[in-house]
Amino acid sequence: MDFFKYIHAVGTGPKGNRDLSFEEAKDMMQQILNQSIPNEQAAAFLLGWRLKPETVEEFRGAVQACDEMISKTTINNSIELGYPFDGKAKNPYIFPLVAKVLENSDLNLVVIGDELTPAKGGITIKDIVTKIDLNKNAHYFDRKEFFSKMSNLTDLRMKLGLRSGFNTIEKLPQVANSEYAITGVFHKPYVKKYVEIFADRYKKFALIQGNEGTPELFSKGRLWIAKDGNLDEFIVDPEYYGINYKKSWDTISLEDSLEQLNNPSDEYLKLAKLNAAVYLFVANQAASIDEAYEKLN
Repeated sequence: MDFFKYIHAVGTGPKGNRDLSFEEAKDMMQQILNQSIPNEQAAAFLLGWRLKPETVEEFRGAVQACDEMISKTTINNSIELGYPFDGKAKNPYIFPLVAKVLENSDLNLVVIGDELTPAKGGITIKDIVTKIDLNKNAHYFDRKEFFSKMSNLTDLRMKLGLRSGFNTIEKLPQVANSEYAITGVFHKPYVKKYVEIFADRYKKFALIQGNEGTPELFSKGRLWIAKDGNLDEFIVDPEYYGINYKKSWDTISLEDSLEQLNNPSDEYLKLAKLNAAVYLFVANQAASIDEAYEKLN
């Protein structure tokens, strides 16, 4: 379809806007990914789409278009960790320590990275994994290699400088064909949206009120698990497990982030253990978070 029709659908105001069908959303995403339209048209659509705003059906169509362009490599017994591509700005990453905690388990961690995208301006997964050695049970996939067409849009997105629908659909590309997945969610209304978009792609799908929108728990928060059409909610509180880590409210440098990974405090190691317990629970390797945490101890 003529791409201008998609711009018209999202850019004419409340009275003239309309939602795209699944097939239209798929075609829209294919045209943007193939860069068969001018960058100005792609940017105009992304801005209008966010303001309209996006629907679950549109997201599902866009995800389908992405699926057809992703080169996948199966990692058995794995859980996909869905991180935002705009990085972490105020706290270090914890997944490398979680992998060390889980090195004697059967669970593999899958993380995805690329160059920075809008809008937080934080430290990216790619920044971290290019500076440290990951445990053998942590598998890093660079988007430039498995989904180059999305990676090639990074410059356009940085020039736009705003969050877009891409920020929602890109975190879980299912690049390793993982049976389990967990991603972070900041606003509770997004829980239902993420479940409707992604849950049926996994044997078990979870969302957590993670630090800076990541699947990493740093303080008391909720965990939601979708399975067989049901959505269960749990409260996870580090203090319940005797963990007294204090998260930062100041901007962190890459050097400081790496230092906390290379020389973690006792409290940070305990926090890594709790996150590992959450992942074991999500991946059906423990009947509860308490059971998993006790096993890891």
